[in-house]
Amino acid sequence: MTTGSPQLSLYNTLTRRKEPFVPLDANNVRMYVCGPTVYDFAHIGNARPVIVFDVLFRLLRHVYGADNVTYVRNITDVDDKINARALRDFPDLPLNQAIRRVTEKTETQFLSDARTLGSLEPTIQPRATDNIAEMQTLITALLANGHAYEAGGEVLFDVKSMPDYGELSGRNLEDNLAGARVAVEAHKKNPADFVLWKQSADHEPGWDSPWGRGRPGWHIECSAMSERYLGQTFDIHGGGLDLIFPHHENEIAQSRCAHGTHAMANIWMHNGFLQVEGQKMSKSLGNFVTINDLLETGAMGGHAWHGDVLRLAMLMTHYREPIDFSLKRLDEAEAKLRDWQRAARGAEVSDGDAPDASVLAELADDLNFHRASVALDFIAKKANRDEGNARHCLAASLRFLGFSLDSLLTSDDGWEEPPHIASAIADRLAALNAKDFAKADALRNQLAEQGISLMDYKDETGERRTKWEMKR
Repeated sequence: MTTGSPQLSLYNTLTRRKEPFVPLDANNVRMYVCGPTVYDFAHIGNARPVIVFDVLFRLLRHVYGADNVTYVRNITDVDDKINARALRDFPDLPLNQAIRRVTEKTETQFLSDARTLGSLEPTIQPRATDNIAEMQTLITALLANGHAYEAGGEVLFDVKSMPDYGELSGRNLEDNLAGARVAVEAHKKNPADFVLWKQSADHEPGWDSPWGRGRPGWHIECSAMSERYLGQTFDIHGGGLDLIFPHHENEIAQSRCAHGTHAMANIWMHNGFLQVEGQKMSKSLGNFVTINDLLETGAMGGHAWHGDVLRLAMLMTHYREPIDFSLKRLDEAEAKLRDWQRAARGAEVSDGDAPDASVLAELADDLNFHRASVALDFIAKKANRDEGNARHCLAASLRFLGFSLDSLLTSDDGWEEPPHIASAIADRLAALNAKDFAKADALRNQLAEQGISLMDYKDETGERRTKWEMKR
C-alpha cells in the first residue's frame, strides 16, 4: 500500500454492508469482472460496468501499485447463437476458428469502444473458447465429490448438495423449488439444478468431452477462467446487478464445491440497472442504443458524443443506484466536463502525478463519484482564481479518472493550439491558398484521425481562417 493512500471501503453484496477492503495479498490484488457476450455490438448498459470497474482498477493501482493489481475481464464467445452462426457461416472450419470469425468484428468494436470511453485495458481478457479444458476439469471435480450428476444428456449441478446455496442473492432454495415447474425438466433431481455440460446433436457445434460431444453451460466459464488467472479464492468479483442470480450465485456454487473453499471472492460488487429516457431499454420500444451509436452516429441528440462525455454521464450517479440515461444527462455531463477542462487548461501533468487527496478520499468510500465531482468543482473554482497549484491538481485528478484534458476545448475557449495542430492548420491553409487541394484534404484527414474537426471561415477582412475542435 503506497504511503498516504486512503483506506478503501467497498459495499459487499454478499454481506450486504460496506466493509474495509483488505486484500488477501497486498502485493497481488485480484479482481474479476464479467465481460460482454460478443454476439452483437455492446449496448449502453454494457458500458456501465466497463466504466465503473475501470475507476476501481485505477484506484487499486494507485493504492497498491500498478504492478500489484491483476484485473481479469472475460470475453464470452460460448453462446448458442454464436455457435449456430459459426456452424452456418463457416461449416468447413474447426469450431474455435469458426467462432473467432463470427465474433472478431464485435469483439474488436467492443475493445475500441471501451478505449474511447477512457478505460484502461484489463490485465487479462480471456476468451471462453480458450478455456474449455479448464471447464471440463472443474466439472470432473464436481462429479467426483458428489456435487454434480449426469442425466438426460447433461451434466448438472446438484444445488441441494450445497447447504448455503442462495446466500449471495438471498433466495430461499425451498421457495425456488416449490414454485418451479418440475414436469418441464423431469430429468433433474431438483428443478433449480443447473447445467454444467450439455450434449450437442450432430448438427450442433460442440467439443469432445468425457460425457460426450457437447458444450458448456453459461456459468461454468467464469468459474474456470477466474481460477486459472486469479486462483481458487480472490479479492473482488464484479458485474451488473442482473448477474447476481443466477449467474454469480451459480459461479459461487461451482467454485466453492469444486475446491472445498469457504469463498470464491471475498467481495462481490454490482452496478445498478440502466434505463433510457425513463424506460427500460429494448429493441421493441425503439430505444435500444449501442455504445457505438452514441460515439459515432448521433443516436441521442442528433450528433455523436465524445467518449469522455459518456464516461462522466455514467459516473454522475452512484454505481449501485439505477441510472436514467438521457439527453439531459449527456448535456449536463458535457457542460460540466467542459468547465473542468477550461479550468485545467495549460496545466502540464504526467501519468505518475497523483490526483488531489480530496478526490481520492471520496472515491475510496465505495467509489462515491458524486462527492468526488463536488471536490472537483471546488478545485476548479480555485484553479479559475489561479490559487496555488489548483490547476495542476485538477488536471492530475481528471487524468487519473480517465478523462482527457482537452477533448471538449476549442480555439474559442481561448486555448492555444498544441504545436502539431497549429502547424497542420497553417500548412493546410497554405495549401488551400495555393489551390493544392489534395494536400489540404490529406492534412484534414490526418487531423480527423486524431479526433480533430476543422471549420473554415473568413474573417472580417475576407482572409481565410480555420477553427478546430475535438470531435464529441
